Amino acid sequence: MTSRNTGDTAWVLDPILQVPHVLAAVILTRDGLVTGYTDALSQPSAERVAAITSTVQGACRTAAAAFADRDGADIRQIVIESDLGYVLIVPTDHGTCVAAYGDGEVRLDLLAHRVHSQVARLGEKAMASPPRGADDTPPA
Repeated sequence: MTSRNTGDTAWVLDPILQVPHVLAAVILTRDGLVTGYTDALSQPSAERVAAITSTVQGACRTAAAAFADRDGADIRQIVIESDLGYVLIVPTDHGTCVAAYGDGEVRLDLLAHRVHSQVARLGEKAMASPPRGADDTPPA
């Protein structure tokens, strides 16, 4: 299984798919736009997953802040367990998110480790990229 993407995101998703029993993964922006997804999903399904994931993140940030009686909270990960398996959602520090789905046999610790590792690599690549317009042209 490989990843389809709208950019160069296969290097992020493919290692996640190597975890046994992981069936699908998506990279999305904080506002729910798909930037990459795996072959197990159609484009409409990936877009639906991204929209739902974005909403879940917002609800979790609000819930965490409410429980702590604060105005806001940063989410490190969200785990959803169902009778069908697990969804792991890990936001990055630069406004994107990785969401992965594994069946009921997936080892959640391995999935979490791999997703967090890939999110860290994604952050490193984002920080290493030159800002737009770095070639002496104004940013678009």
